[in-house]
Amino acid sequence: MIPVYAREHVLAAVSPSEAYDAVRAAFIAHHRGEWTMPPKVYVTNYPAGDFRAMPALGGGHALLKWVTSFPGNPARGLPTVTGLVLLSNADTGELEAVLDASAVTALRTAAAGVLALDALHGAATSVAVVGCGANGAEAARMLAARGVRPLVWDVDAARSAAVAEELGAQIADSLEHALGSDAVITVTPGQTILYPAGSLRAGQHVSLMGADGPGKSEIAIDELERARVFCDDWAQASHGGELTAAVEAGRVMQPDVTALGAVLAGEAPGRGAEDEITLFDSTGLAIQDLAIARLAFLKSGELDLPRILL
Repeated sequence: MIPVYAREHVLAAVSPSEAYDAVRAAFIAHHRGEWTMPPKVYVTNYPAGDFRAMPALGGGHALLKWVTSFPGNPARGLPTVTGLVLLSNADTGELEAVLDASAVTALRTAAAGVLALDALHGAATSVAVVGCGANGAEAARMLAARGVRPLVWDVDAARSAAVAEELGAQIADSLEHALGSDAVITVTPGQTILYPAGSLRAGQHVSLMGADGPGKSEIAIDELERARVFCDDWAQASHGGELTAAVEAGRVMQPDVTALGAVLAGEAPGRGAEDEITLFDSTGLAIQDLAIARLAFLKSGELDLPRILL
């Protein structure tokens, strides 16, 4: 019988702190070649949205995530992200668990954004989360779990108010107020430039989590050129992330970008000076999903899960 994890089961099984540690270990394992994955495959239906197939292998398990991103769904009363994660035994090929993709995605997105912030600007005195949907709200929860009281902002005031009430966070006076913080995690649909040319100030860090597909961007190319740039995976980021337009224009090349996994493994430097601007381009990696799904599966005996027979 195969356990099935609904959203609430995933969140009950994996705490924000556990997700942070698991995703950190996965970044390092991927950097060292111990966990592997090909770049995600997009099946597009623009302008409505896209479908993504994301496989990975590591830690004795294989994973396939089939997930969607339909930014217009909230206006229809539907979630932006839906889908399933399938976890299999890497030695036998047997299916081990089925998990809700939105919860797995929220935990690993939050972990990646906070990990980058900690690695690249751990001394930040003001931290903001811009975008309080499922993924942004989870990023705020992860910051709170690590003792950080974030500033929050969302285009939908009710969403930022809900997150602020839950966590005791402060609501930003304006978008500009939030974007001016020492460190910022942006988790928007990626359809609007948040940082135009000349807007970043010296010493800022931004974890750019929203531009996870072709045509999406949260920052101007000019600002990428002003900063030290880091990414989760060059193959993905250069073809379907924040870096895509800059790479296509020949204004950013692979030697200009450092993998976050290399920084976390202690094999590449992070922030080099107090006034340096650092940017992290996150496209979302299947190895991050594998870290969360694997951890949830290890907790299956502690949860009252529905099960299916295939």
